[in-house]
Amino acid sequence: MKFRCSKPKVKICGITSIEDAIMAANCGANAIGFIFYNDSPRSISASAAKSIVTTFPAFLSSVALFVDPSPEHVNEIIEQVKPDILQFHGNESAKFCEQFRRPYIKALRVHKNMDLIQSCSHYSQSRGILLDSHVEGSMGGSGVTFNWGIIPNNLAAPVILAGGLNPDNIRLAIKDVRPWAIDVCTGVEESPGVKDSSKMLAFFQGVENANE
Repeated sequence: MKFRCSKPKVKICGITSIEDAIMAANCGANAIGFIFYNDSPRSISASAAKSIVTTFPAFLSSVALFVDPSPEHVNEIIEQVKPDILQFHGNESAKFCEQFRRPYIKALRVHKNMDLIQSCSHYSQSRGILLDSHVEGSMGGSGVTFNWGIIPNNLAAPVILAGGLNPDNIRLAIKDVRPWAIDVCTGVEESPGVKDSSKMLAFFQGVENANE
C-alpha cells in the first residue's frame, strides 16, 4: 500500500539557531534538519545542534544530514545529538546507511538519464527517498529545481521532494508530484543558515493552499 496524505509533511533544513527552529515549528514544520557537513555554509556543530534539539516539543522530529561521512562521525552525532532520523546525502551505499541501525532517508540527486526505480530499489530499508536536483559541484542546497515529470508513480519508498522549492513554486510542486513530504532550505532563507520569517510563512501558506 502506498502511503498518501492530503497535505505533505514539511522538513525545514539547514537550521543553525534555536530562534529559527522555533519559527519553523510554529509555522507548522514536522521536522528540523541539521547539516553535519563541514563544506556546507549551513554546517552546525554537534554541541550547537544538541542545545537546539533538547528544546523540541513532542512530535517535532530532528534529522541529522551527512555527506559521505565516516562511521565514526555518524556515531558521534548519534551519541551527542540523538537525532530521530539520519539523512545521507552523498554516495553512501545501503550497507553503509543501515549499519547504524537507525531510521534513515536516502537522498538521490536526480538527472534526466537516471533510472529512479532502480536507484531507489537499492535502499529498501530507507524510510523515504529524498529527490534533489543534480547540480555539478553541489551536494545540495543549490536552490535549483529539476524536472518533476520524470518522477515515476511507483517508487518503492515514500517520496520526499526537495531542490529549489520556494514560496512561489511550492503549490505547483505539490499538485504535480503529490509527495509524502517536502524538504526546503534555501527557499526560505535570508542568507545561508539564517531563515526568513516572511518567506517561511509564505511557504507554509503555499502548502496549505495546494489542495484548493
